Amino acid sequence: MMWKFEMDNNNSTSTPVEVGLRLEKEPKEEVVDPTFYRSIVGSLRYLCNTRPYIQKYSVGLISRFMQNLNVSHMNAAKRVLRYAWGITNSGILLPKKKQGEDLKLTTYSNVDWCGDKFNRRSTTGYIFFLGTTPISWSSRKESVVALSFYEAEYVAACEASCQVVWLYSLMSELEVELNEKVKLLVDNKSAINLAHHPASRGRSKHIETKFHYIREQVNKGSLGVEYCSSEKQLAYMFMKPLKREHFSQLRQLISVRSVS
Repeated sequence: MMWKFEMDNNNSTSTPVEVGLRLEKEPKEEVVDPTFYRSIVGSLRYLCNTRPYIQKYSVGLISRFMQNLNVSHMNAAKRVLRYAWGITNSGILLPKKKQGEDLKLTTYSNVDWCGDKFNRRSTTGYIFFLGTTPISWSSRKESVVALSFYEAEYVAACEASCQVVWLYSLMSELEVELNEKVKLLVDNKSAINLAHHPASRGRSKHIETKFHYIREQVNKGSLGVEYCSSEKQLAYMFMKPLKREHFSQLRQLISVRSVS
């Protein structure tokens, strides 16, 4: 793919996005070729759907800028491309289930509150594991502006709970039996309490009804929402730029290994 964009002689990078990167919609910089830029973004979007370690957040970030493109946008897109080029020998391990081992579905959900500085919407990230293997992941902006970090976490958990229902249906069609309810790991205790207790609160009464879908799943017993410390939250890599050490650690924890 690098030869297509005449970048096969470029050095790779250790992370897809520079920490603290802030792209503007109309910076006063030199204009670049929009067709070339969109071709890079399209290729990366195809890759990140099957490779979570490319970090879907980084591809989503550069996808927000398709008009009035400038040098800073192109540099950000090329950095993601250089990162993808440097991990071509990496892949996800799919270990064989051991005899007698329980098959569990676990998900990590997290949010970058007001991550988009233009419209103040938060960025949600989640990743599902079947055993120790990631099978589903997402990074997207929330549809509403959250008034607090607690609300943003609750909306993110609801997004993950919708995916839980779909995965349950898929597992049923594939005749895969799960031995226990899905475990949803969230690093905000207030959001967890709201998911378990439907009591009306002053700071939660304005949350749209559709986001209380998670309560229904908890009450049905198909979903268990539990606390997870921020240090063990694997969904971090799907919602914000990270430093090299932290990003590499999370990438290893989602079972990404060298296949060379």
